[in-house]
Amino acid sequence: MELVDRIKTGGIAIVSLVVFALVTSLAAWLTHIITCLQNGEWGFLIAGALAFPIAIIHGIGIWLGLWG
Repeated sequence: MELVDRIKTGGIAIVSLVVFALVTSLAAWLTHIITCLQNGEWGFLIAGALAFPIAIIHGIGIWLGLWG
């Protein structure tokens, strides 16, 4: 029975981590889009649309104050 409990706990942790990563990525992507639209950075907006990891990294960078 202990093994079953460990599997359930691990499953919940993995699902929680995946949901957290998806929500964070979506929020960072939206931050990228809104910031680029506000600043008129059309080239960077298109680059983020074509390669979404660029947008996610840029959005997280904005949160951390690395980019304006």
